[in-house]
Amino acid sequence: MTAVGSPTQAEVDAARDDPKLANVLYHDWESDSYDEKWSISFDERCTTFAVDRFWAVNPGSETYDHALELGCGTGFFLLNLLQGGIARRGTVTDLSPGMVAVATRNAANLGLDVEGRVADAETIPVPDKSVDLVVGHAVLHHIPDLDAAFREILRVLQPGGRFVFAGEPTRLGDLYARKLGQATWWATTRFAPASWLRPPAELDESSRAAALESVVDQHVFDPDRLERFAHAAGAVDVRVVTEELTAAVFGWPVRTFEAAVPPERLGTGWAMFAYRTWQRLSWLDERLARVLPRSLFYNALVTGVRPPDPVRV
Repeated sequence: MTAVGSPTQAEVDAARDDPKLANVLYHDWESDSYDEKWSISFDERCTTFAVDRFWAVNPGSETYDHALELGCGTGFFLLNLLQGGIARRGTVTDLSPGMVAVATRNAANLGLDVEGRVADAETIPVPDKSVDLVVGHAVLHHIPDLDAAFREILRVLQPGGRFVFAGEPTRLGDLYARKLGQATWWATTRFAPASWLRPPAELDESSRAAALESVVDQHVFDPDRLERFAHAAGAVDVRVVTEELTAAVFGWPVRTFEAAVPPERLGTGWAMFAYRTWQRLSWLDERLARVLPRSLFYNALVTGVRPPDPVRV
């Protein structure tokens, strides 16, 4: 069935030269099915995943009072961090009204203290020094003006406040993930039995979504370049780590295959196979990260701190 509010081909074409319009169209369009598409949940599995990502780049056990998420989507990162005890209350923001609506609904269903705002990461609508933590997952690569966004992040943080962003594609990781995804889609839609595939209208819609996705993805990152954005805004204690190599080589074909085949065709056995394999490969990647260059891995994570205000004499 065609999603409510799905853009026409003409709207997709119009958004090719307007990345912010593309972000709104794409994420409004995907908002009601996004959790299913990306296997997002708010249970122990995803709470552990989110907290582990946070600690991977920022080891420790500090609890923050007020956290703000940029590009919240359906709330995956912040809501799971709240459930994991990283923060007590939160604000979710996104350029897409549809995503903010789903994220705040998810928060209410979980009984979490969360407000939502439709907001541009380059002009965050909260006062100076008003939050203790800014987070995001797979959002920085969507933002056209990263220099402005990092300045805003530092502006809204209290002195000593921290930002943590995860899930940002590296330059090399994005290259092999896209090539693997394209090859998997081509092979699946041409050689899988028609009875296994989603209806043609859904496959066409996925193709239009992929076209918009290529527009909303504005950046890929060398780890050094990501550090420079944070330093240029005035952050201190900046750190970038990377993760997922074999897990990404496995995961992207799996996700692409799942986008073409209805979940009822695959069953719970497939889901457990995919998840357990990803876990084992992630364990392997943690060991490989000790000896291989960080630029080889798919995901980059970055953290930094707003420095204390100067002491006035």
